[in-house]
Amino acid sequence: QVQLVESGGGLVQAGGSLRLSCAASGSIFSINDMGWYRQAPGKQRELVATIISGGSIKLEDSVKGRFTISRDNAKNTVWLQMNSLKPEDTGVYYCYCQARLIGSTSLFRSYWGQGTQVTVSS
Repeated sequence: QVQLVESGGGLVQAGGSLRLSCAASGSIFSINDMGWYRQAPGKQRELVATIISGGSIKLEDSVKGRFTISRDNAKNTVWLQMNSLKPEDTGVYYCYCQARLIGSTSLFRSYWGQGTQVTVSS
């Protein structure tokens, strides 16, 4: 009932930039948090960035000063601008949102995108 479509991943050299986008669609009444997790092969998934509907932002420590997250509530879209990329940023980035469906009175549930590969070469 909620679909998250991600785009913007790719292969870049260290120091380069990528901009990820994620658009939510479906029978959505409202969205609270939106953001990205990432997972490198053989490593634990970690929360990279999140932004709530009111605009508050939280970034993982290793990406502070390099990544920026933003959103357009009217479009149910979130972006992750990634600058000064490092090889350790390599991984699959999964967009997520916490959404309440039309017809729901109070329950928010988490939804996930398909993932987009980010590869940073040294």
